[in-house]
Amino acid sequence: MNIRPVVLAILFVPVLSQQPLTQKAPEQTGAPQNPSPMVEHTRAHPRLTEPSPQGRREKLSFGTLFVPQKLQSKSQAPVFFFFHGQGLVPEVAAARNGMVVVSAVLGAGSRVYAKPFLDPGFFGNLLQEAETHAGIKLGPITLGGWSAGCGAIRQIMSTPEYYDKVANTVMIDGIHTSYIDGKPGPLESQIDPQPLQIFVKLSRDAMEGKRQVIITHPEIFPGTFASTTETSDYILNTLGLHVRPVVKWGPMGTQELSETRVGKFLMVGFAGNSAPDHVDQLQSLPEYLSWLK
Repeated sequence: MNIRPVVLAILFVPVLSQQPLTQKAPEQTGAPQNPSPMVEHTRAHPRLTEPSPQGRREKLSFGTLFVPQKLQSKSQAPVFFFFHGQGLVPEVAAARNGMVVVSAVLGAGSRVYAKPFLDPGFFGNLLQEAETHAGIKLGPITLGGWSAGCGAIRQIMSTPEYYDKVANTVMIDGIHTSYIDGKPGPLESQIDPQPLQIFVKLSRDAMEGKRQVIITHPEIFPGTFASTTETSDYILNTLGLHVRPVVKWGPMGTQELSETRVGKFLMVGFAGNSAPDHVDQLQSLPEYLSWLK
């Protein structure tokens, strides 16, 4: 999705290989989606307003490093790479959950976020750079992405040398693919499954307790490419899992509608089909990270 946030934070394949970027996918090329309402009056949409947490910030060749004050005297700390979000939200999330964070905003479309990581050495170099600037050993590794930022997760986790080095992945309203015929169907849409296979693999491993995976989605329907609801349904169907309907409050005043939890795999669906509902997902990052515990 290409909605700009108010405040700025891959499925089973026989052989895990680096996934090429497909030229035809609208969500990768930045083709416009159907417009979503920019206002929504049913619920309040609170935003993080607390002061920026204390700590050390440094610009890296890619993104910004933030080391919370309480971690600066440590010899090792967990590290969180967050794509399509910077500043207050990922910093608050990291400080609350005792993590160092590297956050970046590159632009619109998941292709923009995947492109740097087409170079198999890019992520490894970024990790080394972050560790050098932090002055402490960084690990375990958590990857997180909101909206288009999930394109970075798809590409990194499709690079074999990093797959087993990443402990956790958090995909926030950002797993998309294209429609086979370029448009949604009148009933069950036919979506391109290839870009989703790395997310299925990750989820299956999480079900077996090998890693932690969190996937969230509201009900936004982009129209020109598959929604996160449709891709989430595909992942669950491929894994042989079923949605468990729930009705309860979620983070930041959101309304949770469904939950599927097996082993260390968690998928949560939320109400909402407007731009504020999309930004709610980003603003909930601090609590999503706490779910990893």
